[in-house]
Amino acid sequence: MKKMRIAVTADTMPDISHVTNLKLAPFAPRQLVEVIAELGAIPIILSDVPDARPEDYLDVFDGLIIPGGPDVDPRFFGEQPIRALGRTNYKRDVFEIGLIQAAHAAGKPIFGICRGCQVINVAFGGTIWQDLASQCPEAYMQHSQQAPGGYPVHEVRITEGSSLYQTLGEAAQVNSRHHQAVHAIGKGLRVTARAADGVVEGIEGETGASVVAVQWHPENMWPEHEEMKRLFADFIERVRAAA
Repeated sequence: MKKMRIAVTADTMPDISHVTNLKLAPFAPRQLVEVIAELGAIPIILSDVPDARPEDYLDVFDGLIIPGGPDVDPRFFGEQPIRALGRTNYKRDVFEIGLIQAAHAAGKPIFGICRGCQVINVAFGGTIWQDLASQCPEAYMQHSQQAPGGYPVHEVRITEGSSLYQTLGEAAQVNSRHHQAVHAIGKGLRVTARAADGVVEGIEGETGASVVAVQWHPENMWPEHEEMKRLFADFIERVRAAA
């Protein structure tokens, strides 16, 4: 059986090595790469390239994962930056938004994680809270946990009939490391999971399961929480069905 090729978009960080002369090194979460490989697929890391044409990447992968990372630049959803906005990566935003739109148009399944959930929503014309604590008074929960990052800290309730419901059931215990979140939902998307305070924790395409995204970090939970591994297994099965 052919192995599915799963693309993961990379982030960048300063490399202090004298060999690279402080240039930015692309990287992806190691536990995410490992779960893709463990499930029999091939992880492919895509770094942002200036003036890249998203369509040129479509033959490289069968499915696309947009992982966590820095804040989304508010210019992409028509807002000015508020004081509480964190670090952004404009080039990554440009690359991922174009890649999401091209992959969706080509019928390639997409899975978003944390920032990935937010940038997918922006790519579909939605908006996000730049900072939950200062902009959304209803968000009373601690969404940026003080516990170790892989530990589950709160519950999410999941919409019956959704792809997330088929994988996780009506509720799941999740970790939480974010201060941005989906605000106005993008065209063609629907909310399929929420925290107790109403903050959006999952979104999907209105038809089918070609787009699924979660606000938490299942890539950090899967070694000890089998249900989080199923999120990736089900995504890879959707990729196989669409290939």
